[in-house]
Amino acid sequence: MKFLDGAPRFLFFTGKGGVGKTSIACATAITLAGRGRKVLLVSTDPASNVGQVFGLSIGNTITPIPAVDGLSALEIDPEQAADAYRERIIGPVRGLLPDAEVASITEQLSGSCTTEIASFNEFTELLTDSGGQIGEFDHVLFDTAPTGHTIRLLQLPGSWTDFLNDGKGDASCLGPLAGLEKQRTVYAEAVAALADPQRTRVVLVARAQKSTLAEIARTHRELASIGLARQFVIINGVLPSPADDDDLLAAAIHRREQRAITSMPDELRSLPIDQVELKPSNIVGLTAIVSLFTSNTIVSDRPAQSDLDPPYAPLATLVDEIASAEHGLIMCMGKGGVGKTTVAAAVAVALADRGHDVHLTTTDPAGHLTETLEGSLPNLQVSSIDPAEATRVYRDHVLATKGAALDEQGRATLAEDLRSPCTEEVAVFQAFSRVISESRRKFVVVDTAPTGHTLLLLDATGSYHREIARQLGSRHFTTPLMRLQDRELTKVVIVTLAETTPVLEAAGLQSELERAGIHPWAWVINNSLAAANPSAPLLRQRALAELPEIARVRSEYADRIAVVPLLATEPVGIPALEALTGAGQQQDA
Repeated sequence: MKFLDGAPRFLFFTGKGGVGKTSIACATAITLAGRGRKVLLVSTDPASNVGQVFGLSIGNTITPIPAVDGLSALEIDPEQAADAYRERIIGPVRGLLPDAEVASITEQLSGSCTTEIASFNEFTELLTDSGGQIGEFDHVLFDTAPTGHTIRLLQLPGSWTDFLNDGKGDASCLGPLAGLEKQRTVYAEAVAALADPQRTRVVLVARAQKSTLAEIARTHRELASIGLARQFVIINGVLPSPADDDDLLAAAIHRREQRAITSMPDELRSLPIDQVELKPSNIVGLTAIVSLFTSNTIVSDRPAQSDLDPPYAPLATLVDEIASAEHGLIMCMGKGGVGKTTVAAAVAVALADRGHDVHLTTTDPAGHLTETLEGSLPNLQVSSIDPAEATRVYRDHVLATKGAALDEQGRATLAEDLRSPCTEEVAVFQAFSRVISESRRKFVVVDTAPTGHTLLLLDATGSYHREIARQLGSRHFTTPLMRLQDRELTKVVIVTLAETTPVLEAAGLQSELERAGIHPWAWVINNSLAAANPSAPLLRQRALAELPEIARVRSEYADRIAVVPLLATEPVGIPALEALTGAGQQQDA
């Protein structure tokens, strides 16, 4: 593997959600530990599953992996980090300030922006601790969150350095600025470590798909612009050339992947590139991880045609039930890379085809609805909640309203406060709230961001609800959270894959939603090989492994289920999306 040659101390693995960053990071950690190096594997992903890969609980402390000498792991848990961060700020003043003022500070520190800053502080400590516990490790590997969150995280050292240098800003999420002044040196050191190719290497992970390769091309440009120029590419899960063309699905997938690889952007082609073959089983457990970087995997000939009973649960059945309500909010949620955008677009197109007024939107910073649709329908509105645009609109509105009566110095102070990165959280939340309100008169289909980001957005929704309830008391009101909790109005659709880790993560998402009083309406298992009924041995072995996961979803988690087969061609464009919700070929259940 080229990316392992002369590996520096810090390695970052980034890319679109669902491409296998965690598996690649874990396999890299094991490989380096096998060379006698002392390795720390760190996850900065709010939806981390490093612990699931190794079959043990890791959490927010450095945890040795017993099965691998020299390897330890750490998961930066956003909520734990936020709790500790809040206590560092509030603890010293508790008992010194009036209770009401302490309560006010606590409320100011309850938002998702505080969670991000707290995670960022732990992140910078890992980059700059050369003499403490972290200094004992030869390599520190970062299994990062999906692309949008990763870019934000990597920009923060520079952003917050500029923020502290340029003005006093807004202490509502950062805490007392006097306590942050001492962080200037740490932030500067973090920026230097990120930009130094002798210390840091970025590994862009993709699948052999046009969309994920385009995503890492964008990531390449964005990271290079903030000084992280030393980059490598891994194309994961590449289907080996089929032994024959008897399986039309396998042959079509192989041709599609090879076309995507040969036509990748030139800026990626100039980087060192490794390919990792698709394996016959899911990459869960130490044995599977160790085999990830090997090729010519032996595939069992055992799967026979009679072994596989393809599941039949068409997406059209869910659309029929949704359409009967005449209006409502449909939110497609799940881990990045499971196909939320495709499912959301297919549902929206099907509803529009039936004559309904539909608004299809995305809260995913890396979402690309227009690329999936490749067209338009008369009664289908398509939009994106763009964080930068939402923030600009919010700033302009605040300056035009609250700032109208201020003098020049007051407006300058307000403008300075609005330059805080925390403003984005408020702006995106308001845009999200406006979209939700439309569902009272039309269908609104939301393609959400990857799980961790979505939960932070819902957390902001809950905080707003609690504040409104406190202010209005017994008076009648309706908040966005109340609309999300309304089963008659809102249908949450969890999208996943028929694999162990995605199902576990989807179950975790369902648990989080239910704690917020939001019960998922249906599950969609996307890109199912079992539903496609392949004949090639490697694909058939993977298809057989899906059946227990599909049965588990039916019996343990989902009130309703749809299983969407893996297709020979990617479902891009309105005709292909319409085909996903067509009647299809009837099969026995």
